[in-house]
This record gives sequence, C-alpha cells and structure tokens, in this order.
Amino acid sequence: MAHGADAKPVDALNQAEAKAELARLAEEISAHDVLYHQRDAPRVADGEYDRARRRNAAIESRFPALVRADSPSARIGAAPASGFAKVRHSVPMLSLDNAFNAEDVMEFVDRLRRFLNLGAEATVEAMAEAKIDGVSISLRYEAGRFTMGATRGDGTTGENVTANLKTLDDIPEGLGGTGWPQVLEVRGEVYMRKSEFLALNTRQLEVGAKPFANPRNAAAGSLRQLDAAITASRPLAFFAYGWGEISAPLGETLAAARDRLRSWGFTLTDSELCAGAEQMIAYHGRLESRRAGLDYDIDGVVYKVNRLDWVERLGFVSRSPRWAIAHKFAAERAETVIEKIDIQVGRTGTLTPVAHLTPVTVGGVVVSRATLHNQDEIKRKDIRVGDHVVIQRAGDVIPQVLEVIQAARPKDSRPFEFPDHCPICASLAVREEGEVATRCTGGWICPAQAVQRLKHFVSRNAFDIDGLGGKHIEAFWRDELIASPADIFCLHERKGEILERGGWGDKSVENLIAAIEARRSIPLDRFIYALGIHQVGEATAKLLARIYHTLDHWRNSMDMARDRESEAYAELTAIDGIGPSMADDILGFFAEPHNREILDRLSQALTIEEASTPASLQTPLSGKTVVFTGTLISMGRMEAKARAEALGAKVASSVSARTDFLVAGEKAGSKAKKAAELGVTVLSEDEWRELAGL
Repeated sequence: MAHGADAKPVDALNQAEAKAELARLAEEISAHDVLYHQRDAPRVADGEYDRARRRNAAIESRFPALVRADSPSARIGAAPASGFAKVRHSVPMLSLDNAFNAEDVMEFVDRLRRFLNLGAEATVEAMAEAKIDGVSISLRYEAGRFTMGATRGDGTTGENVTANLKTLDDIPEGLGGTGWPQVLEVRGEVYMRKSEFLALNTRQLEVGAKPFANPRNAAAGSLRQLDAAITASRPLAFFAYGWGEISAPLGETLAAARDRLRSWGFTLTDSELCAGAEQMIAYHGRLESRRAGLDYDIDGVVYKVNRLDWVERLGFVSRSPRWAIAHKFAAERAETVIEKIDIQVGRTGTLTPVAHLTPVTVGGVVVSRATLHNQDEIKRKDIRVGDHVVIQRAGDVIPQVLEVIQAARPKDSRPFEFPDHCPICASLAVREEGEVATRCTGGWICPAQAVQRLKHFVSRNAFDIDGLGGKHIEAFWRDELIASPADIFCLHERKGEILERGGWGDKSVENLIAAIEARRSIPLDRFIYALGIHQVGEATAKLLARIYHTLDHWRNSMDMARDRESEAYAELTAIDGIGPSMADDILGFFAEPHNREILDRLSQALTIEEASTPASLQTPLSGKTVVFTGTLISMGRMEAKARAEALGAKVASSVSARTDFLVAGEKAGSKAKKAAELGVTVLSEDEWRELAGL
C-alpha cells in the first residue's frame, strides 16, 4: 500500500487522479478486508490499513461526485464470501402474510373459519407470539445432537452456518429432557440484544470501523462470518418459535409443542394463548406498550392456529402458511417537507412518483424519500412540492406520506402535473382503462425498464446469480456488456473487458463466471418468474409450470391462445387464478418480437427443467384437471381446491373438454349441465373425498 509520505497529498489531486486513486483504494482495501475478516491472515499493520481508509475518506470528502458504489466507506469488513455450503430445506421456510390493523386480524380469523367450514360463532384458538426482528435460522437435531444449522436463504435453500451457530449459548449441543424425536428441526431467530448492540457499536467506533445500522444488521453480519471466532466474539442470542422436519409429532397443539421445546433446552419468544380475534388484538396492544422496555427488537405479533390438525388441513398458499399471520405494530410518524417529486420507472414500465424529503428520523431510521404510489394518490391527497407532510414507515419498512398539513402550505404552491411521457426514454406513457398505474410503452428500449428487468432476472427467487448484484447490472448495461438476459450467459467471452474494470480481479471474475455457469440449468417455474411478465409472480409462475410442464409446450400453447376463440385460450383462462387481465399480459409478452428473441436465445443457452409431479406424489389426481361447483358440506371450497392441488391436480374455474372431473356439491347449476354435455366425469362430494383419500 503506497499511502505513506510518498503518496501525493489529497489537496493536490486533480479529478482524474482522484478517480484513479479511489479505484485503487477500493480494490486494495477490499483485498485486505478479505484477508482480515474471512481468512484471519492480515498482511499489513492496523495503522497502515487505517491510513488507507482515512485517505479514501478524505478523497471522497473533497470529490463527493466520485464516490464509488463499492466504496470501502459504505461497508463493514468483507462482503460475505461464497464459502458457505448450500442447504436445501426439507420443509420450506416460508414468509408470513401481514396484518396492519384490527380489521385485518378479524378477517384472518374469518378466513380460517371459511376454509375449515366452521360456523360463524366457532372459536378459533391461536398462539400470539412476539415477532423478533432477527435472522431466521433452522437447527437440525438427530438423536438429540445438533448436527446442522442453516439460514433461511430464499426459503427453499439456505447457507450452512453450523460452526457459527455452535458458538451461541442459547443453542444446545445436545437436547435435555426426554421424549425428543429422532429427527427434530427447530426454527427460530438469531438476534442481538439492544444493550449488547450499543456496546458493539462503541467498539466499532473505537477501532475506526463503521457502526452497524441496527441490531438485526449486526446479527446478520456477525452470523455470516467465515471465521467462527468472529461470530463467537459477537453477543448473539437465539429464540425458538417453531419447527420444520420432525420424525414424530410434538403434540396435538402448538401450546403443547412449545412446552416440549422449552423442556429440551430452548428459550422461546414471549407468547399468550388467545381464544379468538379480540384476545389476539388485546395481546398485541399490551405487547406494543411494552416494546420500548424490551432488550430486543420486535416489530409485531405472530398469530398461529393452536390446533395442529387444523394447521395440517390449512396448509400453505404460494410462499406463506394459511394458519399464521404477522400483525405489525403501528408505524411511527414524523413531520417533514417535500423538496421535490421524481418519477421512477420500474421493470414493467410503471411510473411511480417518489417524494424527496427534508431528512427526518422515524423509528430510529433517517428517512429522506417516500413513495407516493401513483397519480391518483397524489391527486387524492393533493400532494405538492413544498408541502409540510406527515410521514410514516409502514410496517416499519416502507416510508409513505400520510397527509398534507394544509395550514403550512406555501402560497405559491402548484398542483403536481403527472407526466404523459416517460422521463427516461420519452416514450408515450399510458394508463389503461381500469388500472391505477401509468406505464411507459418503451419496453426494452427504455433504459430504466431494461436495467430493472435484468435485476429481476438475476434476483434471489429467479436465477439467483451470486456476485451479480444491482450495481454490477447497472454498470454492465451502461457499458454495453449486457443488453438482455441472454447476454449474461455470454459474459465468459468478455472476461478481458471485465478485468479492465475497477474493482475486478482474476478471482472475482472467475467467481462470477462460475456462478453464472451454475445457473445454466433452472426449473421452469423460476425461469417463468425471471421473465418479469406483468402480474406473473412466483405463485402464478409455479401454476403455469405445473399446467404446461415444459417451456416448448407453454410457448406453443400461448401462440395458439392468441386466437381468443381457441381452445388454448379457453384452457389458459380456465386456470384457477388466471383471469382475462392476466391472460392478456401473458399473451402480450409473447406477442412482442423482442421477447420472443430473448426466449429463443435463452433456450439455446440454458437447460429449462421440465416441471413434473414427483414420483412420491403420484395419486389418482396427478395431472388431472378438476373443477368444483356448488356447495360442499364437509369442507370449504378453498380447502377442497388446496387438497386437489396438493395431490397433483390442476384446479380450473370453468368446465371444458379438457376437464377430467367436476366435483358437484349442492346447487351445482350450469357447470354440471355443461359437464354432462361434454361427457366429463361428475363426482359427488363423497366420491371426491374417497378419490382424494379423505
């Protein structure tokens, strides 16, 4: 490191020299961070390392426009390396739906009653638990011994952090008590107490390191260290809240199962068993009043159905369980001023207005921007530049403008004029009838859309390419290394050009190319999701993959479905969950020549894995199309559909020649008549239950 007396003084640097110096410092400091934080093998003295960081900070202070995206001042230590082995969760670690008020909680309970076909007065007992703001972890025990621990990751695959978790006192190496199953996967949150967090940040400042933003970030950064000794030096703790894979039931109720986990040596979250929505809401209020006095961060309450037989019946939808919901605490509020309003363009072309605010602290976080959602929201609240406004962090995460303080409005204020052309590419911006969003029509020619679509393509739940983050996508697109998704899989041909870029070395480029090569084979549902089709999220992508099985079949079917009178179109719109609007967006994607070219190139570069029903799920309903009509007596319609899908069936909303079974409850109506005309097998509710193994 040439940062001593022979280095040119910062005050004497011109802009070009400063830019080159910042690039060099970023690469060298990053390399030494890896040696120190990941390999515990520093090659320079602390004083010399500190001088390099101070020089970097001084140059950035004098030339703020040159601050790099990979600046050492913007990170602590080294980025987590790819040294953690991947772990596939035998039972997915799913996220929770949210409730933000009492009405949402009451609707959740009513939804449970409808699904379970309970009476309106039936009591739904639920366990209310404090929602810890930490890092989700799974712990696997075999024969009572801790064998593996993993992060949540994307819910399906996490990282093996067993060695780090073994340093936590709250995680028993061996289970106490008796009666534990042969296989037990305990789930919970790794967190850092507030008092310990403050002490850690004090130590960070003492050594010249950047303090952590909050206890959760501190816990996450501490847990993902390649050197377990670093994790051991950090004050981490663990709360258990549930389980994943188990070889034997833990009880008939959640309350009983929690008692058993506690008896085996785990610390559990604050909780209370509640009989109905009113008691759940009351617990939420009491816990919120205690929130500030707790020595750990919580951001709400989780309600879980207590009866485990009901939990099994309720199952899951998309990426969340039906039997649980997170009731967030009320968002904290503050007053500030709107300095300007910008328009951002998303990957589907949606124009989203964003308010730039005079910075203000809300719930311990400095907020300087807030979403204004859409044109109607601005008009409804009459939001203008210069307005004094009340803002809140919804769910403690997304800042939004709550209301305008009319009495403080400047006399010369003018209503905000929403643009009718894209601010990025100047293409016409249109608002379709019945939609609230205004969209740029530029598609891939719009730089904003192109970059956002590429970011979505490599995101965690799509291709999940390690080392190809948002900043790299922006830079590669700007410098024309990539223009469309298929170009990502040609980056190995441009290795030399990447090596010439600041911040890239031989090893980092090799890692990037290896990460890309590892994604040349991908399941069909993730591929569909990665395409970023408007309205097609993960759940719909899984549904389309299950219905059409292969990319070729899906493409051919969509080509035929462009004829709205065709059987292919009828089949598409008959899929339960896909209506005419979503069908139009899917077919519109295939009608665009540029999208078809992207699909052609990706098909040549990748292996798109066929979606098929696993052999373990082969049932009399596997691959069959089922339609439900009329009123079922023994279960709700939602539960019947969920059961059919769990058994490998495709659930449609209308009867066609491709329907295999029509399940007819009471007052079946016109669908039963049409099924008879088409020769579709009609099942009574009892026949359906027998076929479904009920």
